[in-house]
Amino acid sequence: MLQQVKNGSSWRGYSNWNNLSNLERIKLLPMKKSVNIFVLLIIFIVTGHVSRAQDMYQPTWESLSKYQCPDWFRDAKFGIFIHWGVYSVPAFSSEWYPRQMYDRNDTTVFNHHVRTYGTQDKFGYKDFIPMFRAENFDPNAWIDLFIRAGAKYVVPVAEHHDGFAMYNTSLSKWNAFNMGPKRDIIGELAAAAHKRGMIFGLSSHRIEHWFFMSEGKKFKSDVQDPTYADFYGPAMDQRDTAMTAEYMNDWLLRNCELVDKYQPQLFWFDWYIEQSCLEPYRKTFAAYYYNHAMQWNKGVVINFKNHAFPDNVAVYDIERGSSRATRRYPWQTDTSVGKKSWGYITGEENKTSNEIIDALIDIVSKNGNLLLNIGPRPDGTITQGQQDVLLGIGAWLKVNGEAIYGTRPWVVAEEGPTMANDGSFGDTKPVSYTAQDIRFTSKGDTVYAMILDVPATKTIAIRSLAASSNSSAKIASVELLGSAEKIKWSQKTSGLLIRTPRSIPCREALAFKVVLQR
Repeated sequence: MLQQVKNGSSWRGYSNWNNLSNLERIKLLPMKKSVNIFVLLIIFIVTGHVSRAQDMYQPTWESLSKYQCPDWFRDAKFGIFIHWGVYSVPAFSSEWYPRQMYDRNDTTVFNHHVRTYGTQDKFGYKDFIPMFRAENFDPNAWIDLFIRAGAKYVVPVAEHHDGFAMYNTSLSKWNAFNMGPKRDIIGELAAAAHKRGMIFGLSSHRIEHWFFMSEGKKFKSDVQDPTYADFYGPAMDQRDTAMTAEYMNDWLLRNCELVDKYQPQLFWFDWYIEQSCLEPYRKTFAAYYYNHAMQWNKGVVINFKNHAFPDNVAVYDIERGSSRATRRYPWQTDTSVGKKSWGYITGEENKTSNEIIDALIDIVSKNGNLLLNIGPRPDGTITQGQQDVLLGIGAWLKVNGEAIYGTRPWVVAEEGPTMANDGSFGDTKPVSYTAQDIRFTSKGDTVYAMILDVPATKTIAIRSLAASSNSSAKIASVELLGSAEKIKWSQKTSGLLIRTPRSIPCREALAFKVVLQR
């Protein structure tokens, strides 16, 4: 079979071959079940454009290490994540409701489901799908809100752990185009983003579906009904069962379909792709995606967690946390406005704009981006509380965005007594920054010093910009972004001393623009 593919005897005769996507080509192949799809994709990666083969990525870490993070990502700094799906209908506990409703050990969610909807054999997760109607979903209004929030890219979840695709897929009937809203949610958001010049990305959590519904196999529920096996399955035990080649091939095909249909410039993965058996598939997908990006002439980003990719092959992502150190390669934090859930739930508690602005400043100072999540209601509206948080961030960025967008780390990232919690899930512990906490970014000869609280003292002292400091040159000028007030300052051996301005343009954080002499 593979020899036939290499020789072209079974497929090169197709008259429209060169106009097809690789995914469409694979569907035309007379494949046997024993053939791994990822092997065929490797062949297409190498042979799809023979004239450029020497420039194309191969599915090896050595070849993929040629990757360079695009400037658009390094300049953008701030994006919006969207967790929206069937799990927004029960609106209880978290976006893990579809797993927890079958978990008899999670008595809070399990009992809530039985009390509210009935037993899991009579009313299962599938029965929420008709209730997910998205009747008020307006992708253009969403994108307008995100732009007003100051975000430069948007990343909706294309498929979460629950296995319900939010796009028009040919690989599963369980999708938002065929059921529920009967709309291509991802396609509509992509079109709206492109129309407004916003970078479009997406996320896939498909690999986690391997185990996600497994609790429903342990008692009488609709997960055991073979009628719904194509939705709930495989429902394997996460700890004891290795993924099959069939499932990993399906994962790869779904990702390639998303690349072909929507040309996302960012592709975000959750943690479970780090399984060792998936390594060949990760390499193959990266090569497939990066080669397509070359054809599009667009820079793209793969986000990963933990150790799924080498740091120089894709962009590292920290969930609900940060890095205390400035990282060599660009990286990202993903976190949510909501403190309890990524998807919509009733009774959510939201972070304040000030908390998120402080986190954004700290992250950017250390070469990172912030991907901030919202959870819309099942009808497609965004809660006023989360809108207000986004608009508060946008108001600050409208004044101070110069200190964020397009910047790079300075020789010093921070000074002051308060540090961010290091690593994943650190933002579950609130950090209270003070006026002594300062973060730095730079553009050429300009340094931006951001004070993370409004000073109560008459003088602001910035030690890292002292006259004797090896990390700074002589200062030419100082101004406060958003203020026309003439700033009084002096550079001493103890630091840059700034007279606290009379007029404060923002209550969350102040950004001083410090121009150094050449």
